Amino acid sequence: MRFVLFYHSLFSDWNHGNAHFLRGVVRELQARGHEAIVYEPKGGWSRSNLVADQGLAALREIADALPGLSSTEYDLRRLDLERATDDADVVLVHEWNDPALVARLSRMRKGGARFLLLFHDTHHRAASRESEMARYDLSGFDGVLAFGEAIREIYLRNGWTRRAWTWHEAADVALFRPLRAWKTGDLVWIGNWGDGERSDELRRLLFEPIRRLGLKARVHGVRYPRQGLRAVAASGARYCGWLPNHRVPQAFARHRVTVHVPRRLYATMLPGIPTIRVFEALACGIPLVSAPWQDSEGLFRPGRDFLLARTGTEMERRLRDVLNDRGLARELTRNGLASIRARHTCGHRAEELLAICRGLGVRRRRSSSNSNSRGVAA
Repeated sequence: MRFVLFYHSLFSDWNHGNAHFLRGVVRELQARGHEAIVYEPKGGWSRSNLVADQGLAALREIADALPGLSSTEYDLRRLDLERATDDADVVLVHEWNDPALVARLSRMRKGGARFLLLFHDTHHRAASRESEMARYDLSGFDGVLAFGEAIREIYLRNGWTRRAWTWHEAADVALFRPLRAWKTGDLVWIGNWGDGERSDELRRLLFEPIRRLGLKARVHGVRYPRQGLRAVAASGARYCGWLPNHRVPQAFARHRVTVHVPRRLYATMLPGIPTIRVFEALACGIPLVSAPWQDSEGLFRPGRDFLLARTGTEMERRLRDVLNDRGLARELTRNGLASIRARHTCGHRAEELLAICRGLGVRRRRSSSNSNSRGVAA
């Protein structure tokens, strides 16, 4: 099949956690002999902020670390959509795209375009900012791929689409896998500060346990205001700024444990959505202690694949147990890896996507010999 994918950004992962999964899907589609042609807008916020924050060298490093992947930048005002989607079997549009692009594709499909048109949502805005998501004209789309059942239900309940599938994120195990390295620290936490809506949870469930246990810890992420930087410093942890996603496995390999603190929306309004950080940690074989989230869809085995901590005291105890009990750490590593490899790789999600497409009548297969031939390397 020929897939044309409209992403916000394939290469920049500055405050763009979905980049990991989006890249992995492209990689796995290509590995199965399909074409995967990626378009991304010029001047997208993630790419622009990455260059402003880190310089062009950082973008080149990411591209070099992801051989075989490429994308074409476009100016929406000048984009020839008919040419971009020429002979496509499936067009997939990620939710971080301009509503004008979505509307144009929707009109094309209603006007007789023969490709299958799918919308892909990997964010909480359907729940947190419904009016913003309601601007997207999905009337011509064949359906929505939602990264959790709670999001899928919102699309159906609001009448934004007639068909929707739950399509969870997963680990790109070509990159995210256990690595051997000397342990240089106890704990690593990778996460952006964002708008600060989970600042209290971070204080109680991350920074205070680090301080009380006297852990050697590193914190990676972006958009940390002075308040956030002060919280990191007070804990005794070291703030290390943005970490390119492809370097995350090395960071995990150099530490003995990591923590997941979901944003409040995922912990309260959107059960069943762990976000990409859980997949990343378990795929890399680092023991994980997580703040509460409801695994309503049975993705993992809480207590076996990772440990749960509901309070700061529990988090402190769980971290101490993992750091002092090598048998427990090995068991968590083994169980988490087994769950990822059995059910939650980008290869599994590619197969799920292909099954959805076949169920909607897409049958053609194409050679991948010129895959991404229209793209230009970042």
